[in-house]
Amino acid sequence: MHVTPKATPFYSSRRAAILGGVALLALLGAGALWATRGPATIFETTAVKRGSIEASVTAIGTLQPQTYVDVGAQVSGQITRLHVQPGTVVEKGQLLAEIDPSVQQATVDAGRAALAGLRAQLADQQAQHRLAGRQHVRQTQMAKFDSTPLAELELAEATLASAAARIDHLKAQIDQTQASLKADEARLGYTRIYAPMAGSVVGLDAKEGQTLNATYQTPNILRIADLSAMTVWTEVSEADVRRVRAGMPVYFTTLGGDQRRWSGKVRQVLPAPPVQGGTSAGTALAPSTSKVILYTVLFDVDNADGELMPQMTAQVVFVTAAASNVLAVPLPALTPSTAEGARAGEFTARVMGIDGKVGQRDVTVGVRNRLSAEVLKGLKEGELLVTGEQPAGNGPGRFQL
Repeated sequence: MHVTPKATPFYSSRRAAILGGVALLALLGAGALWATRGPATIFETTAVKRGSIEASVTAIGTLQPQTYVDVGAQVSGQITRLHVQPGTVVEKGQLLAEIDPSVQQATVDAGRAALAGLRAQLADQQAQHRLAGRQHVRQTQMAKFDSTPLAELELAEATLASAAARIDHLKAQIDQTQASLKADEARLGYTRIYAPMAGSVVGLDAKEGQTLNATYQTPNILRIADLSAMTVWTEVSEADVRRVRAGMPVYFTTLGGDQRRWSGKVRQVLPAPPVQGGTSAGTALAPSTSKVILYTVLFDVDNADGELMPQMTAQVVFVTAAASNVLAVPLPALTPSTAEGARAGEFTARVMGIDGKVGQRDVTVGVRNRLSAEVLKGLKEGELLVTGEQPAGNGPGRFQL
C-alpha cells in the first residue's frame, strides 16, 4: 500500500513566501506602469453659444429735482403767516408767506406824503413863473418907449429865469421821490411772498414768528420743486470718466429693493470735479474729501408716477457698449495674443475637437466685459471651449492603468 507523505511545516512556509514574492512583483509592476503613464487629464469645457453682452461703468448717484427754486425773503421783518407746509402742492402765483409790513408801509406812506408836498410846491412855482412872465412882458413893452428903467427890465428877466429853474428843480425832486416811492412800494409788495413756479414744497427753512434779516443776504424760506422730472447727479471716478460720453444710454436702480430700472441718456459730463472746501450754485453733490478724484455726470429721468424722491441714492450703470444675439464666450477662457503685431481684441483659445483632442485657436473679440466677450472671428456656435483642466481624481490605493 502506497502512503502519501505529509507536508512538512518547512515546505508550507516556503510556498507562502514564493506566492508573496510574486504578488509583490505584480504590485510593483502595476505601480511602475501607472507612474509611466501618469493620471488622465479632465478638461472643463463650455459650448460657444449666443447671448447678450454689455460693457458698462458703474457709479453711485443722488436724485435731485430737475427744476427747483429756493424762495427767499427780500425784506427784513417777522414772518406773520406761513400758508404752506412740506409736501404742499402749489400753483404759480399762489401766496406762500406774509412778513410784517409795518415798516415798509410807513416808508411808503412817508414817500407818498413827500411826493404830494413836492407837487404842491411845483404848482405854486408854476404860478410864480406865470406871474414873472407877465411882468417881463410888461417891462419889455415899457422899455420900447423908455417908460421904465433898464434895471427893472433886467430884474424881470432874472425873476422869470429863476422861476423856470425852480420848476425844473422841483420836477427833478418829484422824479426822484417817485422812484424812491416805487422801490418802497416794491419792498412793501415783497412782504407777501408768492410761488414763482408750480410744484411741491420739498423744504421749509422758516417758521411763523421768526424774524428775517435780509440786509446782507437773502434768507431762504422754502424750496419748491417740480418732481415730475428728476436729475441724477452721479460721481464717476477719474479712471472711468473718459468712457462716459453725452448721449450714452444709462440706467439705474434705487435701494428700495424692488429692482425697478429707470433709463435715460447722459446729458452732461461736468468738466471739473466739485470744488474742494466749497459748493457751486445748484450743485447737488457735496465736495469730495477722499483722495480719489470724482467727476459729476448728469442725466435726466421721467418721474410722472412720483416713485422717485429727492436725495434718493441711485446705483447707476452707464452702458459703454452692448451687443445682443452674438456668439459669447467666458473672457477668462481667453488669453491675450502674444504674436508680433497683435492688436487689442486679439486672443488665443483652446478648443476641443470632436475627436477629443485640444488645439489652440486665434480668436478676435468685440464687446467685452469682465466676464464675457463677443466672438467676431475664430469660433463657431456649438464648439467646445476649454475653460480649465485638472488631473483625474483617483481614490487612495487606486491606480490608472
